[in-house]
Amino acid sequence: MVFSDTTNNLGIVQQTRSMGRVDATQWPTYKIVNSCNNYLDKVTGYAIGADRRFQWDDTNHTELPEGKRDLTVNVTDYSFLTDEQGNTILTLTRVEMLESGYYRMLLPVDKNDENYDQDSFGQVAGVPRYYDKIADNVIRLDAIPTATVSNGLRFTFQRTPSYFAATDTTKAPGVAPILHRGFVIAAAYDIALTLGLDNLQPLSVEMQKEEAFMMQYFSIRGMDNDMRLVPRSISFK
Repeated sequence: MVFSDTTNNLGIVQQTRSMGRVDATQWPTYKIVNSCNNYLDKVTGYAIGADRRFQWDDTNHTELPEGKRDLTVNVTDYSFLTDEQGNTILTLTRVEMLESGYYRMLLPVDKNDENYDQDSFGQVAGVPRYYDKIADNVIRLDAIPTATVSNGLRFTFQRTPSYFAATDTTKAPGVAPILHRGFVIAAAYDIALTLGLDNLQPLSVEMQKEEAFMMQYFSIRGMDNDMRLVPRSISFK
């Protein structure tokens, strides 16, 4: 479903105004943009949290969710805040280091675990093998790099979606088409809530249905993964 379709009135903007019982003067496009972007954030949150094995990304992004940066001598702390297009990185999914011509995965750890010496973590020169997330998308290597390596760190991530602008027309939400109706419902619900319309309750019910459908969709995406029941041993005392 495209964002705006003035020819056939099938776009999100047109369907939202029809469902909300308003015209362009009562509810300008920028308000529909705000509602759609808020709902896009909600969908993104569900998608990322649903299954760690399925790395979701907005299909409107033109670059893959991966990047590189230099490994710098004597520097142990690195931040990964935005990608090359300026999208906010929400979570890191993998960090690798270039060594002998190949990228080798660094293992994520918590330096507060009893297996690690908090006093020496990131304090001794050597070859990094682990990293600790010390803040949102900020990591600390377990060893101080002894040399600067161009593009020495490679990382993958999940990021914010590709948001709508008021000038968009043919752009569609970067999620599965079967979830597009939710954007219309969410935007129409905001209209009814703001203007105190009598269709607020029916739209609230529809909104709950759409969210339940979205959660179900994201919970069963990985159909090519084997689902196995793992028995647990329970001891009774």
